[in-house]
Amino acid sequence: MQGLNQDLPLLLSSILEHGATTFGDVKVIGRYTGENINYDYARMEARARQLASALQRLGYGPNRFIGSLAWNTHRHLELFYAATGVGAALHTANPRLPPAQIAYAINFTGYQTLFVDTDTLTLAEQLAPQLDTVRRYVMMAPAGALPESTLPELLSYEDLLADGDAGFAWPVLDERAACLLCFTSGTTGVPKGALYSHRGTVLNALSTGGGNAWGLSADDAILAIPGFFHCNGWAVPFFGPMYGAKLVLPGRRADSAFLHSLIVEHGITVAPGVPTIFLDLLRHCQETGAGLGRLNRLFSGGTAPPLAMMEAYLRDHGVRTIHGWGMTETTSGATMSFAPHDLPADRALAAMRTQGKPVFGAAIRIVREDGTVLPRDAVTPGHLQVRGHWSAAGYFRRPEVEAMTEDGWLQTGDVATIDPDNTLHLVDRSKDVIKSGGEWISSQALEDAAARHPAVREAAVIAIPHPRWQERPLLIVVQAEPVTEQELLAHLADIVPKWWLPDRVLFVVELPHGPTGKLAKQELRHWLAEGRLNVAAGAP
Repeated sequence: MQGLNQDLPLLLSSILEHGATTFGDVKVIGRYTGENINYDYARMEARARQLASALQRLGYGPNRFIGSLAWNTHRHLELFYAATGVGAALHTANPRLPPAQIAYAINFTGYQTLFVDTDTLTLAEQLAPQLDTVRRYVMMAPAGALPESTLPELLSYEDLLADGDAGFAWPVLDERAACLLCFTSGTTGVPKGALYSHRGTVLNALSTGGGNAWGLSADDAILAIPGFFHCNGWAVPFFGPMYGAKLVLPGRRADSAFLHSLIVEHGITVAPGVPTIFLDLLRHCQETGAGLGRLNRLFSGGTAPPLAMMEAYLRDHGVRTIHGWGMTETTSGATMSFAPHDLPADRALAAMRTQGKPVFGAAIRIVREDGTVLPRDAVTPGHLQVRGHWSAAGYFRRPEVEAMTEDGWLQTGDVATIDPDNTLHLVDRSKDVIKSGGEWISSQALEDAAARHPAVREAAVIAIPHPRWQERPLLIVVQAEPVTEQELLAHLADIVPKWWLPDRVLFVVELPHGPTGKLAKQELRHWLAEGRLNVAAGAP
């Protein structure tokens, strides 16, 4: 016997429709190259409907792809809903990737229309001769501001939208149909595509935006820092209209003074981003004596945030850090380290240091090399696997890549322990863990310990060969102020096991970062092997 509930498909268009009808006057603010945008969800949906009808007239619908090469602007946000609303799938190409990888992903997907913006126009012109299938480019710029360009068949976004119908009715689609396509950053080979469904994307936003996670409501204002091309902007394009939160779009800018001005001026309450962004913002506040207005929580992803950073935000600004774990293959977040407001500081920080617990709809486990499931005992490390309503079941057009286990779990490439209460603790990436004398040393834990020293701005730990122990850790540090190797080793000796202590400490001017802001350890290994490390002047 079946229940008598209505059966309505979970579609991205329904999120925007909800935002327009329920939170129609909530603001969407844009501050980027040459534009100051101030409109609301009602106007945003009307424009998205116009664009959708224009796309449909161009022949776009189910089983078709559209591409974007763009930053976080209101037009890119409208395109998210317009393209997916007619049943097409939007590939959000990452402008931070090397041009060869961008061209590979576009050619591999094989679509005809690419949307670009003012800040990606030069890159698009550079890429155009390498793009095999793209025949039409759409410039996401203000009306009457179509620039001179070498791009063939360059259309104006605003002209295209003006020809559309604001009364366009969103079609009813299959909720399991593809809606968005993101590629991995290709650090271990060519990029691989994660093809998201409407159903999975909606469920991911519902679960990760709710309680015990981002905890969003209509009282919030979100600063959209993560690129929309990176795991769908960590679901921020959906959080705003779904929860009635104000959205502030900064385009491509992420410098601390600019972000700080947006946070204070627009009453930002929650800001997502990688730790590097928040370390720089914290330094800006310390140097200027500025406060952070209504900001009360950060959402940190990509890599583990330093404990010293989380302590300073909590102590000096009353801002909690929600630390999460996820990957391109899990749409966005899968676990969250939510710390309730009434927790004492020490317990709150202890919770923030973990990767948290799975949100509803995601499940985690760890296994041995042979696939044997390991206990949740807070001690035993194993290879992390995940499954859930929005986790990938494979890679786009790559059936030869064995992503799944026989019993339906996605292999993540991470090493972790899990507490009895299902709290996740990442030990390392499988390729980054240091195996010394048959024992594992966590490079991430060593980096976190080093970053607790006030003289350390950023730290990286990689393995170097050793004739007896196979591998030993090398600590590479960017200094915030002068510090010696001996002082750092003494600092670490109070925190980590003695046999974890690095054999050497190198002081450098900078560390390499990937297109999503993560520390690029493979590139760092190349720098070391090729003698390209820029050693800090006057370093010990």
